Amino acid sequence: MAKQALIYTVEVDGKPILAFDGHAREAAELCREAWFRSDLNELSSNGDPLCLPGSTIKTRIANEDEMAAYREAAKEAKAPDEILFAYLVELDGMPE
Repeated sequence: MAKQALIYTVEVDGKPILAFDGHAREAAELCREAWFRSDLNELSSNGDPLCLPGSTIKTRIANEDEMAAYREAAKEAKAPDEILFAYLVELDGMPE
């Protein structure tokens, strides 16, 4: 029997940054992906980078507010076949 996907939150240095749905193994692997860290290094919120080269990235099960933010973003998503990241912070240079 396949395990049900859950909604996870990615924290960078203890700050919730984004939510996504997946399985525990996927959540753990995401934090070790070079492309993921690189993407986070390129993004900023209110002029501050989301992630620095020495930042700690980890995942945990999302809380109710984070789950709600993910579900709202999922309703508006245009490409459901790809992993959906619902950012929990306002990103610089992104359309509202």
